[in-house]
Amino acid sequence: MTATLPIAVAGCTGRMGHMLIEAVLAADDCRLAGALDRPGSPAVGHDATAFLGQASGVLVASDLHAGLKDARFLIDFTRPEGTMAHLAVCRELGVKMIIGTTGFTDEQKAQIEAASNDIAIMMAPNMSVGVNVVLRLLDMAARALDQGYDIEIVEAHHRHKVDAPSGTALKMGEVVAAALGRDLKDCAVYGREGVTGERDPSTIGFATVRGGDVVGDHTVMFMGTGERIEITHKSSSRSTYAQGSLRAARFLAGRSHGLFGMDDVLGLA
Repeated sequence: MTATLPIAVAGCTGRMGHMLIEAVLAADDCRLAGALDRPGSPAVGHDATAFLGQASGVLVASDLHAGLKDARFLIDFTRPEGTMAHLAVCRELGVKMIIGTTGFTDEQKAQIEAASNDIAIMMAPNMSVGVNVVLRLLDMAARALDQGYDIEIVEAHHRHKVDAPSGTALKMGEVVAAALGRDLKDCAVYGREGVTGERDPSTIGFATVRGGDVVGDHTVMFMGTGERIEITHKSSSRSTYAQGSLRAARFLAGRSHGLFGMDDVLGLA
């Protein structure tokens, strides 16, 4: 029988947290071993699966040491400041991390990389298997369409998302820029207003839409003379992120340390 993976979930009372808990409960090779929420949350001290009308015996904790003491993996889709606090305790306790949080600064990314010398970490802006296949397709398309095509990235998310562009959109831009031999920091355009002049063909443009309950839509357009190629991914459920996270946990089970991405998990690296 496959060994059971003891998994804790950060931000356990949010939309993504609930989806992750349901996925862990439904997986034969996983068990819920911890549930974290912010101090002051009314859920602290209550059963983590109360929202499902059932009892798991796992209580929601705001104390990180208490919430992680029985876990060997933490899945974290929170915010940068929360993830960095979780990182310090996971490094101390030897808990492996699956990080889906976006919006990190370069300094925070460096701290995560440093922590991977001691614990295994899988970090990706999008855990969807489909999105990561799209990233590979974008690399292929950019290499083939490297002359005469303008590149624009359009993303849409729900009204509650706090960072823009999305981490997934930025990752798409990074993949395309790298394929073209560019650095996204030097060629990205994040907004246009007023008299902007003609488009610089060396740039990669971003447009952001926020509203409603959109889970996540991303389109990369390669626009040439007489044709337009669009590569699109649309998420209709957060369950794809949850299932990808569990695949990442299974991948990390055999690793003691190191920093990995979803391309490693899926064998696309």
